[in-house]
Amino acid sequence: MASPLVVGIAGGTASGKTTVARKVREALADCRVAFIDQDSYYRDLKDLPLADRREVNFDHPDAFDRELLVQHLQALKSGQPIQKPVYDFVTSSRTPQTKKVDPGDIILIEGILVLHMKEVRDEMDVKIYVDADDDLRILRRLTRDIKDRGRDFDHVVSQYLRHVRPMHMGFVEPSKHFADIIIPHGGNNEIAIGMLVGALRGKLSGAVNRD
Repeated sequence: MASPLVVGIAGGTASGKTTVARKVREALADCRVAFIDQDSYYRDLKDLPLADRREVNFDHPDAFDRELLVQHLQALKSGQPIQKPVYDFVTSSRTPQTKKVDPGDIILIEGILVLHMKEVRDEMDVKIYVDADDDLRILRRLTRDIKDRGRDFDHVVSQYLRHVRPMHMGFVEPSKHFADIIIPHGGNNEIAIGMLVGALRGKLSGAVNRD
């Protein structure tokens, strides 16, 4: 039996990573695709007061439970299902629930720092970086955090200037160096996404033929 193909999709906040991952999954609907998102692996901050949680730098690598992320990734690679954490972005804490993720022919892992984290990157077969202009990313983040995550405008702007932008420049943008494929213009680049899907199908077919 062929080993699953592990595909990492990184990029800055609100760059279109999730959209690219969704479109790849839809285009490969005839394959078994396991999906894990780095955002589900934020460390649980329930022991901190809510006001203190809001001040945590969620864009720093230390904000994530890397050990559990790698453990789950390796389990999926070995054909075992996992119970992925469910993170509540309104309260900045894990919920009691988990979500079962079954193994697949392809494992997609998406998040801002998945290419930066060497222990995660080393598990990948294909590394993708989704690029988008900074002004578009901040507008998308503003909209998302205010509408979906219960933040106010001043908090989002302050967080962007204090945490998001410095971490992007320090960790996320440099990780582009590790990418095999860079997708410009975010999740709307249908041509690049189509080429990526074709390359993944080719790799899957090659693995099957070798077996």
